[in-house]
Amino acid sequence: MAITDLPEFVRADGPDKVTGSGRYTADMTLTGQLVAKFKYAGVPSARVTKLDVTAARAIPGVFAVLTQDDVPDVRYSYGIADRTLFVKDVVRFDGEVVAAVAAINDKIAQQALDAIVFEYDELPAVTDLEAAIADGSPLVHADLDAYEVTGDTPHYGNVGTHSSIEMGDVDAALASADHVISSRFLADASHATPIEPRSVIAQWEGERVTVWTSTQVPFDARAGVSETLEVPSNRVRIVAPHVGGGFGGKCGAHFEPHIAALAKAAKRPVKLVFSRWEEFVAPDRRRESMVIDVTTGVMNDGTIVARTGNILLDNGAYMADSSFFPQAAAMHVAGPYVIPNVKIDARLVYTNHQPSGSVRAPTAPQGCWAVESHTDEIAATIGMDALDFRRKNIVTTGSVGAVGQTYDEIGLDQCLEKAAASAGWGQELPEGEALGISVGWWPSFHAPAGAYAKMHGDGAVQIITGASECGTGSVMTLRMLAADELGIDETSIELIYQDTGAAPSGPGSSGSMTLFNHGRAVERASRQISDQLKELAATQLEANVDDIVLANGVASVAGTPSASVPIVELAGASEDGELLGSASTEALEWPEIVGSSCLGDQGFASWMAPQFSCHVARVRVDKDTGVTRVLEVHAAHDSGTIINPMAAHGQVEGGILMGIGQALTEGTQYDDSGRQRNAGLLEYKLQTIADAPKISTEFVEIYTPNAGPKGAKGLAEAPNVATCGAINNAIANAIGTRLNQLPMTAERVWNAIEGEVE
Repeated sequence: MAITDLPEFVRADGPDKVTGSGRYTADMTLTGQLVAKFKYAGVPSARVTKLDVTAARAIPGVFAVLTQDDVPDVRYSYGIADRTLFVKDVVRFDGEVVAAVAAINDKIAQQALDAIVFEYDELPAVTDLEAAIADGSPLVHADLDAYEVTGDTPHYGNVGTHSSIEMGDVDAALASADHVISSRFLADASHATPIEPRSVIAQWEGERVTVWTSTQVPFDARAGVSETLEVPSNRVRIVAPHVGGGFGGKCGAHFEPHIAALAKAAKRPVKLVFSRWEEFVAPDRRRESMVIDVTTGVMNDGTIVARTGNILLDNGAYMADSSFFPQAAAMHVAGPYVIPNVKIDARLVYTNHQPSGSVRAPTAPQGCWAVESHTDEIAATIGMDALDFRRKNIVTTGSVGAVGQTYDEIGLDQCLEKAAASAGWGQELPEGEALGISVGWWPSFHAPAGAYAKMHGDGAVQIITGASECGTGSVMTLRMLAADELGIDETSIELIYQDTGAAPSGPGSSGSMTLFNHGRAVERASRQISDQLKELAATQLEANVDDIVLANGVASVAGTPSASVPIVELAGASEDGELLGSASTEALEWPEIVGSSCLGDQGFASWMAPQFSCHVARVRVDKDTGVTRVLEVHAAHDSGTIINPMAAHGQVEGGILMGIGQALTEGTQYDDSGRQRNAGLLEYKLQTIADAPKISTEFVEIYTPNAGPKGAKGLAEAPNVATCGAINNAIANAIGTRLNQLPMTAERVWNAIEGEVE
């Protein structure tokens, strides 16, 4: 049975979610449960002079109050181990946790927080990226050189890591170019803003702890608890009930260790539920602000001959998982173009802002927005149509890209044509309306993942996976893969997932890796059962096992459909009463690069199974107010084989709407000291269903070897990449002036119209 022959996709988690019967972490209550609250620093940069929790601990109804003195003195983070669970001596951002309280109810917990004596001397706050790397800047981490470092992570001063891409002779190529165009772009920070604020519950039973948490990555959360509390990982169980969105903001270990430590100290279950304000200021995953300078040399016929770039990324106070960001940003500023001479430098800069982290396609929307806006500037300079310029320079099958990677069969050129045709590129539009085009790319990632499969004697099947479902439907698609392998209806398959105590390990829901990696494992585990079914059927039907076909709940002999046996009958005939399968993914080969060099290589020197996209946006700009309305977005994507069309279209539509928010309204604002000014949904402007434009989506399906199941690539992040650039180019075409700061708010658009570009 082909995937396309399966019945209409039904999400296994759908009924619970749409009826409200599904439980999220915040819905859970354990016997004897206590309330957890955190005391935050409230100041971006300071040296602690006094921290006294004596009075808080003496309040009746308070079961535990913890500071860094009460937990192991462990420094952690990816790349550079630069932080501790609680503030230790120095405050580095305003949402940093100073102390944690567990009390009998919310009111008493707040009284305990108020009773904590926290005194400090303010230090100069580092908030400007360019000032942060200048000589004489205060250091966010004065003892940076003393931290443990892993991987290729060059660091110095306020630079957390530095990556570069070099190929060819840039200086000579720029000198020979007919035109040299330079641009500067500034992107504000933004937030993942999932609908569900995070919640954590921890309970100890002897020396073992179970943590229920709204995480995208249960096994990473387990590792975080194990590392920071110095508890063997086999004594830590992470369970994720339904997760109400994440967008990368719930990757890594966040507050699971804090609540586990509180529960151990209190000897009672402890529950934390964030307020919306906390969800904005405390987590260490927000989208990084960036400063992007890019220069391109081009010939009169439109051929790009060279590109240089200089990129600064706001790391915030701690590394989180951002060590790969500079290399990712450099790739996006190079773009999916054939450029023989490249030199791009990117630096991740420590500041006294909230830490940055893996929000949907980190660095990509900003980098693509900048380079695609720059691309339109180049086309305008040489008098070439923006679509034609891209036709001439994008990577196609067999091209050598900007880092020396030769691309196998890819479909960016087809994406370009499909999106342009769908949008009616070149048509005349009413006054104030315009089209803008943008191309983007994003890699696929391989990671170890495992799966168990079990077919019971009654034919029911269980798939046990380390995958995590945060709303995308990717985990639900795993049932389709298993059903296809086993020749049964997917509704007879039960998924067991988001529980480290039951499932084999895996990357969870991050990096568009769910289907790409967990899908391969599920396919293989299911295939082990299908092989057993075929052997049983071959014996009963007296046929060659290679001639057995599993489809529509029946095992039959190819070419002789009358010779068949129900699969449920075969399952019941197995000696052990059930059929078992288990599998894990193999490492995939990273594509080779030739002729380029990379400093600070974090795995982005080449892109595995790269995804490509083209978005065309149609906008209307009110020139009296600067208000921009996105009317239509036409998207075409090359994500390899599309296994679940309904979910794939949903991913693109969701990514585009998120991209519109990043383009027009979403940006973190700070006061002069570095505190967030708009940490709430009234001030931080998300898009709503009322803002959703008409969205058309087409897929260029190209079977991709060395990729995911059935030749699939990743998909979840790619739709978030190209939208901002398309909208900026449309705005520029509508008003005749280009914006250089993201988000492109009504105020900034109006200022651009009035000739006051920031």
